[in-house]
Amino acid sequence: MYTISLNNIEFHSYHGFYQEENLIGNTFLVDIVVEISDKIQENLNDDLSATVNYETLYKIAKEEMSVPRKLLETVVKSIHDNIKKLSNNIHSTEVTLTKKHVPIEGMVGAAKVSFRSSE
Repeated sequence: MYTISLNNIEFHSYHGFYQEENLIGNTFLVDIVVEISDKIQENLNDDLSATVNYETLYKIAKEEMSVPRKLLETVVKSIHDNIKKLSNNIHSTEVTLTKKHVPIEGMVGAAKVSFRSSE
């Protein structure tokens, strides 16, 4: 397997259940891990179309992060579903979304939601 990853892609977005989250937004980090079959090796020959372009992964994340949603689970699943459409060579995909500032009084941490699937 080949693993293609993007880590800690930072966005300012307006996801969240509470009205103030939709107004002021929050800082989010997106991690994407895609495993593709090593069967592509015979077709690779330094050809980008034989693999998954990480620039395309970034564009998918950026587009989905620009659409405000109430649930992080909805955002993660949408990013995941769009990635799975890229190639039949994708063996597994994992998308993790971290909300850096959680609107819970006294909480000094982040909230994280992940979705993983494999063929």
